[in-house]
Amino acid sequence: MLKKTRLPMIILFLAPAVLLYLLIFFYPIIKTVIMSFFKMDSISAKIAEWEFVGLGNYGNLLNSQVFMQSLKNVFFIWLIGGIIIFFFAILFAVILTSGVKFKSFYRSIIYLPNVVSAVAMATMWIHYVYNSRYGLLRNIFSFLHIEKLAEFQWTSPENVFMALVIAYSFGMVGYFMLIFMAGIERIPSDFYEAATIDGANAFQQFFQITLPLLSDVIRTNVVLWTINAVGFFVWSQLFSPLIPEPGTVTPMVYMYQEVFGANNNVIIDRNVGNGAAVGVVLTLIIVISFAVTNIVFKDKKLEF
Repeated sequence: MLKKTRLPMIILFLAPAVLLYLLIFFYPIIKTVIMSFFKMDSISAKIAEWEFVGLGNYGNLLNSQVFMQSLKNVFFIWLIGGIIIFFFAILFAVILTSGVKFKSFYRSIIYLPNVVSAVAMATMWIHYVYNSRYGLLRNIFSFLHIEKLAEFQWTSPENVFMALVIAYSFGMVGYFMLIFMAGIERIPSDFYEAATIDGANAFQQFFQITLPLLSDVIRTNVVLWTINAVGFFVWSQLFSPLIPEPGTVTPMVYMYQEVFGANNNVIIDRNVGNGAAVGVVLTLIIVISFAVTNIVFKDKKLEF
């Protein structure tokens, strides 16, 4: 009887949240999928102005060299950036959880780039780090008498992609470091004490204890990094704001240009349906990546 009397109250409290979720998340997803089968010149176009093209928008993506290049770019951002970020994030996490002094200070310094806006960070890298006349890297390499690297044009069209990945990775290390630190700190110290008694050195303890017990954390970070990489947009726009270079175009930039248009060498004519198709493809990529990650780590869930 008590459960029956509670049911209306439960529905009353859940209804606003469910309706809000359907309105903010579910409805846009469904509408985007539907729009991907139509051609329209404006996102505000009336339904009567939509032209049904079936899978034509998806065919346009497959035949678009720019879109295929954007997929390659985002894959290399995910791969190269992921290697850089995870390496330094785990390295700093291990060092800061090893009892080093001023742990909070170092942690704050490493995490600081995540507090600064992407616009400010990109501006700093472009104008004060990569600058070919007075940039930080130029001064460092000149001081070390490595003239070839001192004269290196980081923001030239052929090198801008590498410069972009390095700058973005620098800003993301602190975020993933904190997650790895939380994972390491929950590992019982008894494991390390027993390993030390058995004669295991620091490297052996890391590969035999720390890394295996971080499998769940690694899985979480892989998923988070995949979402960040697939949604890569702001930094790409900042490194080539007027005329996006092929090396900096990502699917999100391509989608933006398709929906809102731009008078440049990427997209000239707007087709919101193409942009919606890009959104559907990116969603599928994230879902598939999440499923693959769960399959890879499904037998590695450890409790301690």
